[in-house]
Amino acid sequence: MTEPTTTPAADVLMLAFGPEHYLHEAVAAVLASEGVDVRVVLVDNGCTTDAVATLPPDPRVRLIVPGTNLGFTGGMNAAAAATSGRPVVLVNSDAVVAPDAVATLVGALAADPRLGVAGGLVRLASDPERVNSAGNPLHVLGLCWAGGLEEPVSAHATGREVASASGALVAVDRALWDELGGFPEEFFAYMEDLELSWRAWQHGRTVRYVPEASAVHHFEFSRSPLKMYLLERNRLLFVLTTYQARTLALLAVPLLAFEVAMLAVATAQGWGRQKVRGWGWVLRHPGAVARRRRTVQASRTVPDRDLAHLMTDTFDSAQFPLPAAAAPVQGVLRLWWRLARRAL
Repeated sequence: MTEPTTTPAADVLMLAFGPEHYLHEAVAAVLASEGVDVRVVLVDNGCTTDAVATLPPDPRVRLIVPGTNLGFTGGMNAAAAATSGRPVVLVNSDAVVAPDAVATLVGALAADPRLGVAGGLVRLASDPERVNSAGNPLHVLGLCWAGGLEEPVSAHATGREVASASGALVAVDRALWDELGGFPEEFFAYMEDLELSWRAWQHGRTVRYVPEASAVHHFEFSRSPLKMYLLERNRLLFVLTTYQARTLALLAVPLLAFEVAMLAVATAQGWGRQKVRGWGWVLRHPGAVARRRRTVQASRTVPDRDLAHLMTDTFDSAQFPLPAAAAPVQGVLRLWWRLARRAL
């Protein structure tokens, strides 16, 4: 007599903010997921249309209205706090998951006890045969970008371990989420998926890109002053809190040189004030940075030297186009990192 099989379950966390043109489609796709028992927790972080109010009623959808914009990090933490026990799956409100995507990610977590974070293949809605993200790289200087952006989907058909999974479609083991405390709310928005993924590695878990789970994402690249401020500030917070002291010492010179270079770039592109504002936040909140660093470093079990292979020392030329004159500088950085890795 065969044992009855138990349908896997997942709590899907979503956040609404702004006009939310694709929210209905995104929620409907999650609710239509096959092979998994789904519940949706939707946080209205400031939807400016009737997109939330006009969602078709469904007992599997729970709405949380905090009354203020908690940011992506605070919103996702609030959504997760309303759940327990089941894996959490983050899905962007402008991402439409394939019918088997949630079940595939949850199944990947169940099949490998070491796997803590499983990220799916995020495809461009404007051209579904091209990639939005196939796992995100981490540069040694703290930069992170959409891996494989605009490359053919066919070139990313094989799963692999990655430094970071994209927050547009990602499943996190519930025990790991609770162990890590979710997202750092200081980040507010941007790079929180990198921070969570990297801490998973630091806690002895793995992060894997699972191409069999996919979604199309209505992705639009933007470079607003607020976004650039948050990206740069959060990059500094990430480096200052997750890198070990020895790593920071070995990378001090290139990190400082990169800050000067980024200020020049920011000034030329019109967001120099926001770059300086990011420095200002860090300098005004040394206690918060120190407390976060103590928390992260005290709980980790895997040293940087064992994670260095996950980092890259090369900029993505498509997303970070460098002038020809910068080529020798990048060569120096790559040599520096190779020497630093030996000293970790």
